[in-house]
Amino acid sequence: MAEGGFPGQHTTTTTVTSSTTVQTNIRFDPSYVKTIPGILKVVQVVCSLIGFICIQCSYLNTARKGVYFSWISMIAFWFTGILLGFYLFHIVEKFYKIPWLKIEFVFTALWTVLYLIAGILAVTVHDNSHSAAAFFGFTATLAYALDAFLKWRGVRAGGLAQGSRVVSKQTTSVAPPREGY
Repeated sequence: MAEGGFPGQHTTTTTVTSSTTVQTNIRFDPSYVKTIPGILKVVQVVCSLIGFICIQCSYLNTARKGVYFSWISMIAFWFTGILLGFYLFHIVEKFYKIPWLKIEFVFTALWTVLYLIAGILAVTVHDNSHSAAAFFGFTATLAYALDAFLKWRGVRAGGLAQGSRVVSKQTTSVAPPREGY
């Protein structure tokens, strides 16, 4: 006989189902730039390009600090620009098995730190062009930091970079009726 208040037997069944919905055709979709990740990518590309132009307009552009800023801004410009193109044409969705969110998280987190260093170095040069570049560098730092945070959340949630994944969890518990009531 079972003790009062505690069932003698309890069965729990948990079913987890996941469905991934993607369209694997390549198509142009300008609505991506209206999303938060799209806006962040546009800000990153624009700030990288303008910051690079500002450094190149300086007479001190061949100094180490200017070269470092140029290097950081051009890698950011090309990587983020190509990625923006991939999102606009749904290439990321076509190759959804590639861990895009993890790749982007690593890049955005790394470039947050590298842009912060580049902006600090640009501020230390007493030149109007470097000061302007520093502004755009710090703006890019904020955009990359926010993007890194969003990518980190997406990776933790198991999401896709583009497309949708629906995970549903169903739990069924079966317990015998209690005796003595």
